Amino acid sequence: MEFWRKRTDDEIKETVFKALAENTNYLEENILGVPGSYLDEKVFNHDAPFLKDAPFLSTMLHNPNHIGCHTIGKSESFFAGTHQLEKELIEICAVDICKGKKGEHDGYVASGGTEANMQAIWIYRNFFQQTQQAKREEIVIITSADNHYSMDKAGNILALDVAKVEVDENSRSISKKTVEACIDEQQRQGKRFFIIVANMMTTMFGSVDSIDTYLEVLKTRNLHFKLHIDGAYGGFYYPFSENEFQMGFNHPDVSSITLDAHKMAQAPYGTGIFLARKGLMNYATTQEASYVEGEDCTLIGSRSGANAISVWMILSKYGPYGWYEKIFILQKRTEWLCKELNALDIDYFRHPKSNIVTIKSKHLTPAIAHRYSLVPDSHHAPKWYKVVVMEHVTIEKLMPLVEDLKRV
Repeated sequence: MEFWRKRTDDEIKETVFKALAENTNYLEENILGVPGSYLDEKVFNHDAPFLKDAPFLSTMLHNPNHIGCHTIGKSESFFAGTHQLEKELIEICAVDICKGKKGEHDGYVASGGTEANMQAIWIYRNFFQQTQQAKREEIVIITSADNHYSMDKAGNILALDVAKVEVDENSRSISKKTVEACIDEQQRQGKRFFIIVANMMTTMFGSVDSIDTYLEVLKTRNLHFKLHIDGAYGGFYYPFSENEFQMGFNHPDVSSITLDAHKMAQAPYGTGIFLARKGLMNYATTQEASYVEGEDCTLIGSRSGANAISVWMILSKYGPYGWYEKIFILQKRTEWLCKELNALDIDYFRHPKSNIVTIKSKHLTPAIAHRYSLVPDSHHAPKWYKVVVMEHVTIEKLMPLVEDLKRV
């Protein structure tokens, strides 16, 4: 591992508090031009004795603004200490998790996977328009039918069409035939530039797209494309469960990746991560943000530095080997559930490297689905319900579901 290592609690506290000390001190310095301050002391207690042992809560109170992208050029010098920890976090994610090379990536902690996916599509729309003189009507987003709705939202906001590649009902996989059919139709409609979004574990099924299936068709036809990996669910899981991981920056055609720390990494909600190869973030630079040191090339603008610190702390607490062990345990629990479902002859889908088990609705009653808070693929006419084996979902908690399924 290049950047990621396990740290003791004392090391984590020392590092975070040192970073906060390097940020602007609103109380001791004459900071007159910044439209920000600490969290309001009349509402939030800054003197609680436990705060000396609570680096994350202390960061919340200090309220650092992480506007901009700190891996390129300059950033706001007022918050240089915590900006540096976010830069370290981006290197951990890009190099040690997503198999990139040191110093070859940019990125930032976004508000979630939706924003990170939208950031990628925004960049590639601008890239095609600026480098290929593409018309907006000639650009299309292509993803699988099991895509996250953020692609549809991005298409709506950025005024781009979205095309879906059909997936097999049981294997949830795309095929060369379905990719060709989708691209054929888009070319008939005049599309010449393709933003491909491949899933690294879909939200509903945990399924994983074959990026080489996309690339075989795109390259055979010499089409202009950019490839983004939506790892909002699987980014902190799949690289550790799949020994032959090839959906990261170790694949030469992958240009950007979304991770989402508020899912498997158990960070606070509002903590996505966007990663991209060097040279791409500039296509989203808002030069009109001239009052921001280093300008801004992120979709969100101002954002809480505490979220970045939380992910840095989580990964530092576990270290890489502790994280592998965490995922190993979740894999074993998921395998236990699948073994029980097999014994009951229940139809379900589970990617072998995933912790999501999606059961066909015919095997469940509405009462069971409600009792265990199983999430449907559609609340209007559910065909599937999913079980997500998270940290709190132990075999002890799975057993009552299995017993109810036996009675059904």
